[in-house]
Amino acid sequence: MMTDLSPTKGLTPDQVAERVSQILAEATLAEKVQMMSGKGFFKLFAESGRHWGANPYPAGSGVERLNVPPLYFTDGPRGVARGNSTCFPCTMARGATFDVDLERRIGEAMSIEIRAQDCTLSGAVCVNLLRHPAWGRAQETYGEDPCHLGEMGAALAIGLQTHNVIATVKHYALNSMENARFKVDVQIDERALHEVYLPHFKTILDAGCATVMSAYNQMNGSFCGQSKTLLTDILRVEWGFEGFVHSDWVMGLRNVYAASAGLDIENPEPLVFGKHLLAAVEAGQIEPQVIDQACRRILTTQYRFACAEDPLPAYSLEMVVQPAHIALALEAALKSAVLLKNDLMLPLDRTKLKKLAVLGHLANKENTGDFGSSRVRPPYVVTALQGLQIALGDATEIVTGDETDVVAAVANAADADAILVVAGYTARQEGEYIPEDMTLGVASDVLPAPKPAAANEPSAEEARGGDRTSLSLPADQIALIEAACATGRPVLVVLVAGSAVLVEGWQSQASAILQNFYSGMEGGTALAQLVLGEVAPSGKLPFTVAKDPAHYPFFDKDANAITYDYWHGYTKFAREQIEPRYGFGHGLSYSCYGYRALSLRRTKLGFQAQVSVTNLGDRAGEEIAQLYVGFPGCVVDRPAKVLKAFCRVALEPGETKVIRFDVDTDDLRYRDVATHTWRSEPGMHTIFVGGSAALADKLSATISL
Repeated sequence: MMTDLSPTKGLTPDQVAERVSQILAEATLAEKVQMMSGKGFFKLFAESGRHWGANPYPAGSGVERLNVPPLYFTDGPRGVARGNSTCFPCTMARGATFDVDLERRIGEAMSIEIRAQDCTLSGAVCVNLLRHPAWGRAQETYGEDPCHLGEMGAALAIGLQTHNVIATVKHYALNSMENARFKVDVQIDERALHEVYLPHFKTILDAGCATVMSAYNQMNGSFCGQSKTLLTDILRVEWGFEGFVHSDWVMGLRNVYAASAGLDIENPEPLVFGKHLLAAVEAGQIEPQVIDQACRRILTTQYRFACAEDPLPAYSLEMVVQPAHIALALEAALKSAVLLKNDLMLPLDRTKLKKLAVLGHLANKENTGDFGSSRVRPPYVVTALQGLQIALGDATEIVTGDETDVVAAVANAADADAILVVAGYTARQEGEYIPEDMTLGVASDVLPAPKPAAANEPSAEEARGGDRTSLSLPADQIALIEAACATGRPVLVVLVAGSAVLVEGWQSQASAILQNFYSGMEGGTALAQLVLGEVAPSGKLPFTVAKDPAHYPFFDKDANAITYDYWHGYTKFAREQIEPRYGFGHGLSYSCYGYRALSLRRTKLGFQAQVSVTNLGDRAGEEIAQLYVGFPGCVVDRPAKVLKAFCRVALEPGETKVIRFDVDTDDLRYRDVATHTWRSEPGMHTIFVGGSAALADKLSATISL
């Protein structure tokens, strides 16, 4: 008779601990080692025609003899990478909302769809810092600021775990370039690591995110998936993390000593662990305690969620892409669009709009992001053209054209009341990148013969992705924009991209510029509502847009080694006194907002700032108030100011609301490299509050901390 040690709903924490101990007592060494890797991925992937997400992937745990189930993994920062799920705007777009409540609700929706599709572990929380906008997977993170990354990522993790899905935060750490991610050695000093590149991970783990995915790259000569410094010294000892760590897929570790360094699960198959790890234990090279400790972390985390009562009585496929989730995708698309420029063109008056030209091949392309592990396959996508056609109906003539024939496109648009050009990128120009010659570390005779690729799967050329080779738009798109502007008609340029796009050379000619990112399955619907003034744009840039690529940190997409220093983004621009084209936090609206009456008071944990925000315009809108802190700067070199809190507020015309920010002084400390501890810098701190990093300089006060 098989021993049944499966998770049972309703077990108390003590009972969970007892059951985990029973499993460890019953399981053989071989079964424990088996729990420390995924299994069956290559077979499932090949059988599905290399259709990522076609199946739940066993990703660790599982002892069939004891009725212990495996963990089942699904990916998807922009939705569930399984079946036909709701496709939300990409993570960077949602970063532009600065809306932690919305992000939590998106996490909850993803959680329901994950459970309805038989998965239990989600890789949706990606918070690698945007060091440079050329990073191919920039679309999968929230932006360039650690405070913002931490708050948004924590909200998503909390939402995901609402329905007992285990959330994992990735990629730990320093994974901010794509093409060289399997080899690059990131050189970094202690202050830059702890003050810039790690704080958001800690914020998310402190909020309760249960697991961590390690990164492919090296840090100071050691691969992250087997770095004792990262996985044990910082994560477990300094931060007190008690969950498990699993590797990134296929090439996440190189040696069995990763287990001793603190890696609990190798995914997706036992290429390095498995028989090699078992042999290392039997040879006395790795202590059996290492295996028991890893398995206890895996099982304790798994059973804590699996034994908890579910908020819903059942999770059915009918819950996937339900109306509430579609509405949530639309809300995110509306709140994420950033109005970069508006010379009185927007909103368009539909009563006067007899003819509209919609130009660019991207205007009618289903373009929700890259074709890598974060790909979501929704049942439909509303394109920009479709959204405008539905919204305007027969009352407005819509003409089209694209960059393949600029002369014809502009001829169609010459007498239009307004021209809208959709420009930017696709999965061809940016996204996850897997070299075509990569064998995934597996001998060909290990894999079953793959089925033919599914009909809707992209070719290798279409899905190339990788780091961007240029920060500007393609030349043919620029030619289309310039020709459209030369007509003398008002021109709106809609930018589709995962991060910053340089606009020099043509931005002065355009009447308006709207960054729409990859806006999800309801992106076209949202675009129409924004352009026609049904909803005011309210997104803010979660990154800095430069005037010159040289103003960003050095970037080499093929580097074997690269140095990440303390300065990037808006802190680098301020330090070097470089004026960006559009600064961090920038975003216009159809209204305008005033700030006044900033006051500060000490609290037990730090300080509270209070400020009055007023909608000075005649339209309802939402403002994103941002609080920055400037330091005394007498002990160590610090940024001129850094973001430490933000708040999204809805305001009717003429309405005033008082906003309060609470800041913990622990979040203001610097890393002391002599003692490897955190220290506070006493003295006068300057607090800035406003609608962007630049505007915050207009309202400030000081406080002694």
